[in-house]
Amino acid sequence: MKAVLSKTVGGPETLVVEDVPTPVPGKGQVLIQVKACGVNFPDSLMLLDMYQFKPARPFAPGGEVAGIVSALGEGVSHVKPGDRVLASVGTGGMAEYALAAAPSVMPIPDNMPFDEAAALMMTYGTSYYALKDRADPKPGEKLLVLGAAGGVGIAAVELGKAMGLEVIAAASTQEKVDFCLSKGADKGLVYAAELDRDGQKKFADDIKTVSGGGVDIVYDGVGGNYAEPAVRALNWEGRFLVIGFPAGIPKLPLNLTLLKSCDVRGVFWGAAVARDPKAHAQNVKELFELYKSGKIRPHVSNSYPLERGGEAIRELMDRKATGKVVVLI
Repeated sequence: MKAVLSKTVGGPETLVVEDVPTPVPGKGQVLIQVKACGVNFPDSLMLLDMYQFKPARPFAPGGEVAGIVSALGEGVSHVKPGDRVLASVGTGGMAEYALAAAPSVMPIPDNMPFDEAAALMMTYGTSYYALKDRADPKPGEKLLVLGAAGGVGIAAVELGKAMGLEVIAAASTQEKVDFCLSKGADKGLVYAAELDRDGQKKFADDIKTVSGGGVDIVYDGVGGNYAEPAVRALNWEGRFLVIGFPAGIPKLPLNLTLLKSCDVRGVFWGAAVARDPKAHAQNVKELFELYKSGKIRPHVSNSYPLERGGEAIRELMDRKATGKVVVLI
């Protein structure tokens, strides 16, 4: 089979496409003929050895796939060959076939396209866990989403609306903000590509102006110098959700948490899935219900063939994507 491989530490340009043996499923594993692979920010970090988990090389990037069950390992009974499924695989998704642990393999609705299925789990799974399980949302509260036009960001916009929140989408261009408004955001805010101290103060003031005084929940998928202004714009007992750091790991003056009696809450979806698989299964069930009811729908903004998998990761790294980038096999 063909696979996109990382053999050395470096950017997407270091990836190569080679023929490798098709894997054989072991006990508790499922072999999937991959039809689509979702591209996520951790893929780029793994190539640079900057992610929490460092897979042994060579490895194929790609942490979530959708496709058709090809073969089953011992002890797997909840799916069968020929079933249409999605799965979280960690790595190995950018290949014609991928192995997945049985608990991560889930049948998808018959009318769900493979590219949308491959764009669902990591983005909507992360954002649903963040908002439902970490943010304690109450209908009518104000949610600020930073990096709102990206994969997890636009998922947070849609899910926030489904939860009855007032959603303010913040992004780096008016085009991205307009995209978020078309996906249901109530209000939009453009922030500067880089923020100095004066820019941070202006951004905090802009958030307060757009929101009418402040926000109750911040979904921070950006980090860097954007985090502190967002905390400054929190209301009393607000919740700041730490999602990711494409702009760098922020440093916060903790006196702000005292002055606002607010919380900074980490969101590590992957670890949460491993620690409480039953809660994850319930969340996935609820996500499928939201999908079937039309309240959420993964937005695939661009797709690439397997041979151009590195370009797909580069698009995400350069923060050009609106929605989700997918590799089609």
